[in-house]
Amino acid sequence: MKYMYTYDLMESARNTNEWLGASARAFASYPAFAMSMNPMLPLMAAWGEVTERTFSRMVAKPDWGIRSIVGPDGQDHLVDVKPVVEKPFGDLVQFYVRRRSPMARKVLLVAPMSGHYATLLRSTVASLLPDADVFVTDWHNARDIPVSAGKFDVEDYTLYLAEFMKFMGPDTHVIAICQPAPLTLAATAYLAAEDPDAQPKSLVLIGGPVDPDAAATEVTDFGRRVTMGQLEHIAIQRVGFKYKGAGRLVYPGLLQLQSFMTMNAERHGKAFVEQIFRASRGESADHDAHNRFYDEYLAVMDMTAEFYLSTVERVFKNREIAKNEFMVAGRKVDMGAITKVSVMTVEGANDDISAPGQCVAALNLLTGLSDDKKGQHLEPGAGHYGIFAGKSWRLNIRPLVLNFIDRAAGKTKAKIALASAQ
Repeated sequence: MKYMYTYDLMESARNTNEWLGASARAFASYPAFAMSMNPMLPLMAAWGEVTERTFSRMVAKPDWGIRSIVGPDGQDHLVDVKPVVEKPFGDLVQFYVRRRSPMARKVLLVAPMSGHYATLLRSTVASLLPDADVFVTDWHNARDIPVSAGKFDVEDYTLYLAEFMKFMGPDTHVIAICQPAPLTLAATAYLAAEDPDAQPKSLVLIGGPVDPDAAATEVTDFGRRVTMGQLEHIAIQRVGFKYKGAGRLVYPGLLQLQSFMTMNAERHGKAFVEQIFRASRGESADHDAHNRFYDEYLAVMDMTAEFYLSTVERVFKNREIAKNEFMVAGRKVDMGAITKVSVMTVEGANDDISAPGQCVAALNLLTGLSDDKKGQHLEPGAGHYGIFAGKSWRLNIRPLVLNFIDRAAGKTKAKIALASAQ
């Protein structure tokens, strides 16, 4: 499968479907057809509208869409997204709030690199901005990175995180969501050994597979069934000539999207049929619930082949982090080296991607950390998305995380309010 033509074949199919949708929408929208009472014409135009939007979003990076927030003074404050550290495979970006002094809390959100862009955390960022200075790891689409930039695997990812933490300083509070949880734990342990003064103040791991064997899911079952040779054969392709990364080996975003969609094919199919009928009745809108969700869900990015394969082999199959045997740049990373960083885990009781038990396993690895610096929370009834962006996050988890951050910083609520007002 490691050929450009297979990559270009998928892109050609996507492009063709986008063109068919645009053509159907334009054809069925001719003014002359308005005299016809045929109900198939509005349906055809609606099908074209939904199809065109669906397939065009697959290759477009969504915008953050966070224009402003309301400050404590009741005034709107504009928000700028500024890269503060720029690297070939990902940037550290700051959500800079104009006319606002530095906040008492400084948060680094480590976004997943598992198929979607960092904008998947849009609502998480928006919910934290009023109470903290927020920075996010903005990973790049591998298809746009020239081969000359070199490789990027789990060790490189870990070193990127360590560099971002060092840049932000020891008063940082890190929140890792989903896939990066084990590697963020490793990056913190790496700093604890290499540069103890650069360690963050606290670390919150949300729904991540620190120990994939702690609880079985479809993801872990697939990792056990398939061999690395089979996985490389069926999943890895070379970027086609259309993009800057032509020739780079990747796990394509379109292939990942196919996997996402087939997991809940019936539900997605029903959602698109209902949207077509809404569009035919003139009830759809550019930012309605369907489009808000699928504009993000369908926007996928390629991962470098070495990152995807090393994640499966080293994190899931060999369980190097769960066994405390992870190596970075030829050196063993000992999780027991973390002695000063307050660490909390958050899990969802109904999480079918990173099941309860996988994330909280991190606390058992922290043999050098006192119990008063550890915390854990299991959210009843919450699925994977809910624990960082849904109702559970907004109502229950966010307040718990902010309280944990404040305790780690040794600050009471009164001190936080005073520091934020200054």
